[in-house]
Amino acid sequence: MARTANDHPGEQSAQDPIRLLAIRDTPLSVDEVFRAVGEDAAGGTALFVGTVRNHDGGADVDGLGYSCHPSAEDEMRTVAEKVVAQFPVRALAAVHRVGDLAVGDIAVVVAVSCPHRGEAFEACRKLIDDLKHEVPIWKHQKFSDGTEEWVGAC
Repeated sequence: MARTANDHPGEQSAQDPIRLLAIRDTPLSVDEVFRAVGEDAAGGTALFVGTVRNHDGGADVDGLGYSCHPSAEDEMRTVAEKVVAQFPVRALAAVHRVGDLAVGDIAVVVAVSCPHRGEAFEACRKLIDDLKHEVPIWKHQKFSDGTEEWVGAC
């Protein structure tokens, strides 16, 4: 008798796949996010780390600040739920930083575990792209020439 992809009990997640969602004003931990998506039923884990770069649009960046709307964590959950519904996600985590950050600081960490690597890559990309477009987090960049710029999301 042929087995389907979900016939094996080990392919079923025993808990809510959304393991960690947070917006924090303290430094983020890649290890914490990676541990949150550990899952025996997953064969692939994809992780994305976004850092503050030293340039944007041809200008030197000295630092930036993130701020968010009070609904931002609820919007993160909505985005995460859509990713879980679209992909065979076994575990998902996302954390975003707010406050003042320096060049090199970690601004966002997202991770997704799925049965296979391709699914994990696709789900992780969808998660970070949708967080950037749908969650009300704003970036205030400070340039070396003394100018500043607000950017609509992440």
